[in-house]
Amino acid sequence: MSASLETAPAGPGSTGPRRGFLFFLGFAAVGAAMANLVPAVLTLSLKATQLDAARATTIVSVVSGVGALASLLAFPLLGRLSDRTTSRLGRRRPFLLLAVVLYAVGAGCMLAAGNTAVLTLSAVATFAGFSSVTVGCTAVLTDQLPPHRRGPASAVIGLSLPLGAVLGLFTAQLVAPDLTAMILLPAAAAIAGALLLFTTLDDPPGTARPPFDARELLRTFWVNPRRRPDFAWAWASRLLVFLGVAAIQAYQTFYLILVLDFPPERVAGAVFLSTLVLTAAATLFAPITAKLSDRLRRRKPFVVGAALIFAVGLGLAAFADSFTEFLVAVGIVGLGQGVYLAVDIALVTQLVPDPANPGKDLGLMNIANTLPSSIVPAIAPAILSIGATAAAPQNFTALFLVGALAGLAGAALILPIRTVA
Repeated sequence: MSASLETAPAGPGSTGPRRGFLFFLGFAAVGAAMANLVPAVLTLSLKATQLDAARATTIVSVVSGVGALASLLAFPLLGRLSDRTTSRLGRRRPFLLLAVVLYAVGAGCMLAAGNTAVLTLSAVATFAGFSSVTVGCTAVLTDQLPPHRRGPASAVIGLSLPLGAVLGLFTAQLVAPDLTAMILLPAAAAIAGALLLFTTLDDPPGTARPPFDARELLRTFWVNPRRRPDFAWAWASRLLVFLGVAAIQAYQTFYLILVLDFPPERVAGAVFLSTLVLTAAATLFAPITAKLSDRLRRRKPFVVGAALIFAVGLGLAAFADSFTEFLVAVGIVGLGQGVYLAVDIALVTQLVPDPANPGKDLGLMNIANTLPSSIVPAIAPAILSIGATAAAPQNFTALFLVGALAGLAGAALILPIRTVA
């Protein structure tokens, strides 16, 4: 770890976080994850089945792909805008309010959707809302905390994904099969979390910026990998690991129905149980490793080890013949994913080219989380068709193995990073 990073202050004008900062940060991040992941894992598939059961997987692929592309653009653009914001509300807080509006629009459109186009609009709004909250939460880490104190906050944000999924799916299971309630309750949690963080966050106004020209807009979507190779390695590693995440996340509902023969009316409970197992494993180990990585001032060994564990779990899922075996595999995936997310966020905050204005570059880094949600739906039909037969028309084993190989490659790409130990 470089000396400059070791002694770097928090963001300009910051006096440090207020009491309760981690709680409200976690509430906002978990709520955002609920509103984003419940549709991705469950309600989008159910809504698509309502619209056209025979074409449901195709509808999900189209809607998820377009929504993820919208998020891909939103992450760095909203990050750049938040860095440049000089509002009296601060740099990050206005984007929490934007997320509130986007989540409301997304939930309303999903409820009203009678065709693929309106369902796609719902996904665009929901994914962009998630981008807006995530940009605020990750940039706040660098605004409020020096590098050697980011482990616990990194773990809070990292764990928000599995915790948001399990809380969202638990809520959805309680009100199933009422699809209206299954859609509205996660969105309401996201809105409440964003509003609470907005209310409690000490967010100093940004300083005056030069005019925003076309060249600067284009630079929003680019960091030169020759000048910032460590940033590029970390970005590529994230992309590959999240390819595996997207493979099991987006298609486990179909896997349970088509391979393990769960009836559609029982699949919500099965998805909730698998997500609960994943979250329990992640929650147990992620906070411990996050604090340990702060104490040891090392990130890479934890990130590499977590990616390897994640790949092993996906490999086991590929050959699971029963729901019990699938749950064991998911538990291992959760262990790896939780530790990876917890420590990797702290690592990437130390690699941003401009620590005083991290929103844009952290937004670019978050593209690596989102882009797989577009890539996997695009390539999944071809992978699922490998060796397909009339009895087994979709090859989920191949899909999960591709995810496992991506996780292994993601672990390898952390090794060349030099500026963070």
